[in-house]
Amino acid sequence: MENQDVQAALEIVGPEIVLEVQEPAPVPVQWSDAQLKAIVEAAVYVTDEPLSAEQIAAALEQPAAAVSRILEELAAEYNKPEHGLTIREVAGGYKVSTKPEHHEAIRAFVKNLKPPMKLSLPALETLALIAYKQPVTVPEIAEIRNVQGAGVVKTLLDRKLIAAAGRKKVVGNPMLYKTTKEFLVQFGLKDLSELPTLKEFEELGRLSMGESSGEEPEPQAVSETAPNEPAPEEKAE
Repeated sequence: MENQDVQAALEIVGPEIVLEVQEPAPVPVQWSDAQLKAIVEAAVYVTDEPLSAEQIAAALEQPAAAVSRILEELAAEYNKPEHGLTIREVAGGYKVSTKPEHHEAIRAFVKNLKPPMKLSLPALETLALIAYKQPVTVPEIAEIRNVQGAGVVKTLLDRKLIAAAGRKKVVGNPMLYKTTKEFLVQFGLKDLSELPTLKEFEELGRLSMGESSGEEPEPQAVSETAPNEPAPEEKAE
């Protein structure tokens, strides 16, 4: 009787064990070097966000070393003068963008197609302050710029160029703000260590956001009031 019970139990458990053992593992697609190179190039092109070699390798189920080598080869090829695009490392990943030497021509081309997305001078100045002094609060920004900057900060938040970074441990616990990955992407920076000088930052802003060129005061010397911001209160003499 006991042997019959054991045999019956094995008949029930056995097939389940066999099914688990015999379940085949997914086999990665085998591509030639030329095919994989073309696929990686297309993946970088169609994706808005910068992609790292590890992300691409995981999605394609290919060795990370092979994908990294291909990205380096593509970057070198696109760096040739006959290409108007470039593949470079931005914000921890790879992204296709136009070459800096063609920015003026492309800006003029885009302006003829549709109204450009502009970042006002007050917004650009505020963004520069946040970039160089982050994390920073709205009162600190207002104190430096000598104007109320809540409206401009909201614009930068809507554009996803800045984000909240906790609260400062002072009276009132004001919100701290920092730049985002989108900020790095928009300005073509690998990381914050590549931040230019304030004057160069202003020029980058005009190129990246489509603002018209012209001589403007440097951020640290700003005295005029933003069009949509309340004027600072004058001190009584």
